[in-house]
Amino acid sequence: MWLIALLVISIAFILLTTSKLKWHPVLALLVAAFGYGGFSGALSMEEVVKSVNSGFGNTIGLIGIVILAGSIIGKFLEKSGGAMTLAGGTLKLVGKKNVPLALNIIGAIVSIPVFCDSGFIILAPLAKALTKQAKISFAAGAMALSLGLILTHSIIPPTPGPVGAAGILDADLGLVFLLGLPVGITGLLAGWIFSVKIASKTRIDPSPGSVTEEVKSNGNPSAVKSVLPIFAPILLILLRSVSGLPQAPFGTGNFSTFINFFGQPVVALLIGVFLSMLLPKKLTREMISTGGWLGEAVVAAATIIIITGCGGAFGQVLQNSGIGNVIGQNLSGAESLSILLPVIIAASLKTAQGSGTVAIVAGAGIMAPLLAPLGMDAPLAKALVVVALGAGSMIASHANDSYFWVVTQMSGMSVKQGYKLQTLGTMTVGIICSLAVWLLSLAVL
Repeated sequence: MWLIALLVISIAFILLTTSKLKWHPVLALLVAAFGYGGFSGALSMEEVVKSVNSGFGNTIGLIGIVILAGSIIGKFLEKSGGAMTLAGGTLKLVGKKNVPLALNIIGAIVSIPVFCDSGFIILAPLAKALTKQAKISFAAGAMALSLGLILTHSIIPPTPGPVGAAGILDADLGLVFLLGLPVGITGLLAGWIFSVKIASKTRIDPSPGSVTEEVKSNGNPSAVKSVLPIFAPILLILLRSVSGLPQAPFGTGNFSTFINFFGQPVVALLIGVFLSMLLPKKLTREMISTGGWLGEAVVAAATIIIITGCGGAFGQVLQNSGIGNVIGQNLSGAESLSILLPVIIAASLKTAQGSGTVAIVAGAGIMAPLLAPLGMDAPLAKALVVVALGAGSMIASHANDSYFWVVTQMSGMSVKQGYKLQTLGTMTVGIICSLAVWLLSLAVL
C-alpha cells in the first residue's frame, strides 16, 4: 500500500506546489517524478534517472512536432483573420436569431487549433456586436462563446492537451477525435442551454462602440482557405485510423499506403501548417521569422511541449515502479467505473492549479501505468481515457485559471458574476461531458 500512499502524496505535492506556491508545472512534475521514484523503494536511483529520461524523450518524440504544428496553424488563423472568417460563415449558417448557438459553435470550431484565451480575445468583438444587435444580455453571448472554446480545446485534437495525453498513453489520435465528437456535441448542447437558460438572466451591456465596423471588415481570407488548415489534417488522420481497422476498408494497395503516410499526425499537421501559410494576402519573410507569427507560435508551443514531456517522465517512473499492478488488484471488479478515474484526477488537478492542459497531461502521466491493470489498454479504451481526461479538465475554471480572467475582464463581469457564470458553466459542461464519456464507455468498451 506504500506505493498507493506515495502516489496520493505525489499528486497532493503537484497540487500544492502549482496552486499555492505558484511553482511552474515543469518543476513540480520533475520533483514529483524523482521524489516518487526515490521513495518508492521499487527502483534504484539509476533506474529513476533512466525512467525520467526515457519518459521525457519518448513523449516529446511522439507529439512534439504535432503540438508545434498545431500552434503554428492557430497563430496564422488568429493573425490573418481566418478565425473571424470562420465565425462569419458559422453565423450565416445558424442565423442571427440564434446568436448564443452561433457563438457556441463558432467557439467550438475556432478552438480546435487556437488557444481558448486567444480565441476569446479574437472573437469577443464579434460576440459584443451580435448580442447588441439581438438585444440580449452579453452574458449569454460571452458564456456561449467561452464554453464552446473550452470544450473543443479540452477534448478534440490537435489541441495540445489531448495530443499530449494521446502521446503519453499511446492512443490513436483519430480514435480520440471520433470518440470525442459525440462527447463534444453533448457538451456543446449543455453549454448552449446553460447560456440561454442561466447566463441570459444576468444582465451585462456589451457596449460595443465601434466594434460593429471591426466585425464587418472584409479583408480576411476566404472561408475555404480558413477551413482547410483545420479540417484537412483531421480528415487525413481519420482516414488513417479507418485504414488501420482489421477489415482493411482501403485494401493494401497504393491508396492505403498513401493514407497511412499522409495520415500520420506529424505529416498531416505539417500539411496543415503549409495550408495555413496561404491565409495571409501575402506571405512575407517577417511572418516566418523568429520575431514574426511563426516565432510567436514556436514560443507558445515550447512550454506545452516541455510540460508534456515532464508529464511523460512522471508517468514512466510510476509505470516502472509497478504501481499499476497494485492499483489493478485493489480495483478489480470495478471496471465499469474505471473510466471515471481519469475524470476525477483531471478535475482535481484543474481545480487546484488552473491549467486545463497541465491537468490533462499530468493526469495522463498518472493514468499511463494503470491502463493495463484496469483492462483499459485496448486502442478504443486508451482513446476514451484521453477524452475522459479532457472532460475532467473543464471542472472548473475559477480565479487560478488565466482563462477565467480573460473571460470576465473582456466581458465586463464582476468576480462574483464570473463564479456564477464561468465557473458554474465550465463545471456544468465538464460534468455533462464526463457522464457522456461514462455512457459511451458502456457502449464501446
